Amino acid sequence: MTTPHYIDGRWVEGQGSDCIVVHNPSDGQPFAELMAASSAQVDQAVAAARRALAPWKTVSATERATYLRGFAEQLGQRRDELIALQMRNNGKPRHEAEIDLDDASATFAYYADLAEQLPAKNRDVPLAAPGFTARTRLEPVGVVGLIVPWNFPLVTSAWKLAPALAAGCTVVLKPSEITPLIEQAYGQIAEVLGLPAGVLNIVGGKAETGAALSGHNGLDKLSFTGSNGVGSQVMRAAAAQCRPITLELGGKSAIVVFDDCDVDQAVEWIVAGITWNAGQMCSATSRLLVQEGIADALLPRLQAALVALRVGNPLTEEVDMGPLTSQAQWLKVAGYFATAREEGLKCLAGGTALDRDGWFVSPTLYVDVPVSSRLWGEEIFGPVLCARRFGSEAEAIAQANDSRFGLVATVCSADLERAERVADALEVGHVWINSVQAVFVETSWGGTKGSGIGRELGPWGLSGYQSVKHVTRCLG
Repeated sequence: MTTPHYIDGRWVEGQGSDCIVVHNPSDGQPFAELMAASSAQVDQAVAAARRALAPWKTVSATERATYLRGFAEQLGQRRDELIALQMRNNGKPRHEAEIDLDDASATFAYYADLAEQLPAKNRDVPLAAPGFTARTRLEPVGVVGLIVPWNFPLVTSAWKLAPALAAGCTVVLKPSEITPLIEQAYGQIAEVLGLPAGVLNIVGGKAETGAALSGHNGLDKLSFTGSNGVGSQVMRAAAAQCRPITLELGGKSAIVVFDDCDVDQAVEWIVAGITWNAGQMCSATSRLLVQEGIADALLPRLQAALVALRVGNPLTEEVDMGPLTSQAQWLKVAGYFATAREEGLKCLAGGTALDRDGWFVSPTLYVDVPVSSRLWGEEIFGPVLCARRFGSEAEAIAQANDSRFGLVATVCSADLERAERVADALEVGHVWINSVQAVFVETSWGGTKGSGIGRELGPWGLSGYQSVKHVTRCLG
């Protein structure tokens, strides 16, 4: 770990003031150390990306697609080692780590296909006025800074890196200091593929490194995924430069269960929505709205399902849920358990930080939670589910929309016409109907209200890294 940063096609030592200690959350023990990149090294990375921009954006769409497919193939070849690292550094169960790897690989393959279609997007524009012709060009926005979080490393970076490279941008990627290792695979793959120096740069670090990148005047765009608190700082830095920005932030999402739903099926969807990645998801459906007619049947079965989940070390056990990824997150969730006790919330399952090595908490269910509760309104980022009952469809919609966030929601109902109607009424960016949270690269990702600005994935993700130019010519 003496040369953990990838700048201008070379691996270099960190020159920052922070020492990053990487932990295994399943036992709380450190297993790697690296020095953070300095502000000067961020300058070097941005300068390298700037030098590489002109030649890279003129590379043919076919050639860029070849590189992107190379990333997808190389991820597949490194599958076992990357899955093991996700399990070790994030505490993910194996089945979750496998899905992460497949998601990242599919993202690069998808944007390879879109890259090949780019020439057809440059086309003539019909004009009503005689004597003029016009055409439109889609061009790369330029040098982009990508700041990614710790809960889905490798995946979130693929969602940003693949469309940026497909569009012809050059990038500076900053991984989270909690999970700084797995994104190094992208630098290693770039070397294997012969990606031109400076097209991809990776600089790791804490707040100093992030601030240096988000406030850098050499960037043309910034894309950030993370908390609302840090996102607001990133947005202020971008505003100082009048720079375009994409923000994917927090959520406090609702899952709405109507009384015509199959109880066992609903329990499966509810559990998946709150315990996947130990609830450390901006999309976690942490507010359960259950119709009165089904509540008495559903809540006891949900309680039993949560209590039955196997929580443990994914490296040594067959588990359903691993630990929280960091001690800081463990302490935060434990603090919400204390708040729940202070508020007198009724707990049907969990509500405790587990007394064992590592950063484990129990899957938790609180019921009849008042809307005034901090646990109902605030993003906890852990496997903590708060439930309330509702009577009518209109009441369910009103309660689901009563949030400063608007990322996702889930609707469970045998009446598909009603489910579609409710989905249309929810103020969020993505809705699942009778499903776990299946995310496909072809669909968009992003939210409304306090959940962010812009969209990732699908053609919308690509357009975020493109600028539109029109060329108008007088024929006279």
